[in-house]
Amino acid sequence: MDERRMFSRILFATDARLTQGETKWETTILDLSLNGALVEEPPHFNNSGEAITLCFTLPESDIEISIDTELVHQKNAQLGLKCNFIDVDSISHLKRMVELNLGDASLLNRELILFIEKHNTTD
Repeated sequence: MDERRMFSRILFATDARLTQGETKWETTILDLSLNGALVEEPPHFNNSGEAITLCFTLPESDIEISIDTELVHQKNAQLGLKCNFIDVDSISHLKRMVELNLGDASLLNRELILFIEKHNTTD
């Protein structure tokens, strides 16, 4: 199965910030899943190969979500980011957003189990 299809994506347009090393870019999130995000490619984006941190504030709140990601594709002025690490508070808020948008608890539970399996490896 194609990994991009393992996690349900929700449309979620909001301003965000990408940070890679000392470089920061402003962007807009196009959609989110438990395992990553699709964002607009910011002007002057130049991928150094380092991890990229995606940060955004939930609309009408002061809750900030931060996700350590890696670039998995760059095309059509969009960046596909895969989650490498997310803190407990951020994943809790992201889980709730996905839950509200999916409306299917069994699908969300399946995706949470898959997310835990994919990210619960020891190096």
